[in-house]
Amino acid sequence: MRHPLVMGNWKLNGSKKQTGELIEGLRKELSGVEGCGVAIAPSALYLDQAKHAIAGSHIVLGAQNVDVNLSGAYTGEISAEMLKDIGAKYIIIGHSERRTYHKESDEFIAKKFAVLKEAGLVPVLCIGETEAENEAGKTEEVCARQLDAVLETQGAEAFNGVVIAYEPVWAIGTGKSATPAQAQAVHKFIRSHIAKKDAAVAEQVIIQYGGSVNDKNAAELFTQPDIDGALVGGASLKADAFAVIVKAAAAAKKA
Repeated sequence: MRHPLVMGNWKLNGSKKQTGELIEGLRKELSGVEGCGVAIAPSALYLDQAKHAIAGSHIVLGAQNVDVNLSGAYTGEISAEMLKDIGAKYIIIGHSERRTYHKESDEFIAKKFAVLKEAGLVPVLCIGETEAENEAGKTEEVCARQLDAVLETQGAEAFNGVVIAYEPVWAIGTGKSATPAQAQAVHKFIRSHIAKKDAAVAEQVIIQYGGSVNDKNAAELFTQPDIDGALVGGASLKADAFAVIVKAAAAAKKA
């Protein structure tokens, strides 16, 4: 049985003060909430502080990126072993902002996926189409291509214990969100695409929705059968709004 996971991607936001206050607020808001996994991905600078602040709670530590190299002369990079050492578990890769601003290819992201699996960390693989691709009817084609970069090099079993985040690029930070029916259709496609290789793996993979998820639209999204929680951007920077999203995922699971 799949458990929903709601993960906050803090992006390029935060300070020591904000990290402390936000986690304190989350601990208070989420105390006693069950049936939904919760993770946060602060900036790498605040991972250690966050790890200590979430100690003893159900909140799990994540990170926003990883390098393909484990060590060496790669100035400014952070390795999978370092992330593991500091206590991170869920690592976001393939985010459209990395694909766009850092020109990360499907093949490069698949290498990151393999490095994380080898280290015993959980990839949160972001996939999704741009507005132009969506309007051209290429949503499924784009998602399939991004999944195939991993499927064809590492096999379907690589998706055991992994998280996929479907994030239509046109919905990220824009205030536009896919309707629950639109999102469900793509999530169902993603699961069936993996199922062509291995039905059991497809059934257990967590597929989150991301893209302007907030405390207003979360509950309806989570009633869809193939939507297993969310990767949350802006709303994850407010403890009360993020808690509403987590509670909505937990309630949908019970229902």
